[in-house]
Amino acid sequence: MQDPRLDRLARETGLAVVSVGYRLAPENPYPAGPDDCEAAALWLAGEEGRAAAGGGGPLAIGGDSAGAHLAAVTLLRLRDRHGITGAFDAAVLQYGGFDLSMTPSQRMWGERNLVLSTPIISWFADQFVPGRSLEERRAPDISPMYAELSSMPAALFTVGTEDPLLDDTLFMEARWRAAGNATELRIWPEAPHGFISLPMSVADLALAAEHEFLRRTLAVEPAAPT
Repeated sequence: MQDPRLDRLARETGLAVVSVGYRLAPENPYPAGPDDCEAAALWLAGEEGRAAAGGGGPLAIGGDSAGAHLAAVTLLRLRDRHGITGAFDAAVLQYGGFDLSMTPSQRMWGERNLVLSTPIISWFADQFVPGRSLEERRAPDISPMYAELSSMPAALFTVGTEDPLLDDTLFMEARWRAAGNATELRIWPEAPHGFISLPMSVADLALAAEHEFLRRTLAVEPAAPT
């Protein structure tokens, strides 16, 4: 499903794209998914990964929804477990769920099912971290909203106004910025959760803005057409 979008990213930025598969809950609950993303990031930032991706240029990390959550957790693990900062120069975080104990917008959304609803969000969290209380879910490795966020890369946060995870993006961007990191925030009117993968004109605008952010932040340009 994401291949056309990732192909466009590669064409419009000149970056090589690495799409990471990770183990999924409920068959493989936390910490399986974060462990896989941590391993992939360590490989990519190492000599073998850089060679496979085409050299020693700048790196970016990102994802949408659960992928944005995992990208943030991965950056924190690189810093806290391996002492690695600066390996990734930019982050693109699209409507992530950064607080698995539920932000106000998650709790107040209710039953309306617009891609997500409060019951659906609760169900997903129960599969990912079964048996953990809301307070236990505030551990930074589970809910990166509660992490100390210094030494993170410049980040672009993207979300729509019709997303029950709206507060997650608003709060995370503010905390990222307050920790001394560069941020940009794009809030797209009337866009629902997952809109970047939907056939909506606003998706095209949001992707163009993200690719411009990557070109500018990483100082890269796409190759001239042949």
